[in-house]
Amino acid sequence: MEAPPVTMMPVTGGTINMMEYLLQGSVLDQSLESLLHRLRGLCDNMEPETFLDHEMVFLLKGQQASPFVLRARRSMDKGGMPWHLRYLGQPEIGDKNRHALVRNCVDIATSDNLTDFLVEMGFRMDHEFVAKGHVFRKGIMKIVVYKIFRILMPGNTESIEPLSLSYLVELSVVAPAGQDVVSDDMRNFAEQLKPLVHLEKIDPKRLM
Repeated sequence: MEAPPVTMMPVTGGTINMMEYLLQGSVLDQSLESLLHRLRGLCDNMEPETFLDHEMVFLLKGQQASPFVLRARRSMDKGGMPWHLRYLGQPEIGDKNRHALVRNCVDIATSDNLTDFLVEMGFRMDHEFVAKGHVFRKGIMKIVVYKIFRILMPGNTESIEPLSLSYLVELSVVAPAGQDVVSDDMRNFAEQLKPLVHLEKIDPKRLM
């Protein structure tokens, strides 16, 4: 998937702490076209981008209770695109005034030997999948509608099957820390997608 838009700001004395604001939901396969039609009307005046990506999730186990997780993703349908390495921090869900889940986010483009580098660093691949879908944009907001496919034979991205009979829907914004006002805009946009899809602030720990 294309890297999320990054707000360009001058950096003095260090790096900018970027945060991802996120709302999630899902729609059944039969409701997909209705949702895409609604998004075309609400989002910026352009056809949505399509993507077909292969993602590998790597773990590094240490003395801490939970392993360190990195995600490596590459495009399968656009030649010459770089690998992307992504780190997602633990979600900050305690603030009830925030309408979206908030977590640290680092996303960088890398060379083609990314996976070999991670293995040499001591990471091991935990799982992999193929994601296929559409990307819409509304200002700084990104809306992704995609289906996840299970890889039946490890490493063979041609041998896949759908994981479910639904599509994941994610509304996200990547912005410097402290810009919690963006969650208000996200909530207002999410209201316009009801009842086709209900986008919510989901705690990943509840799903484990």
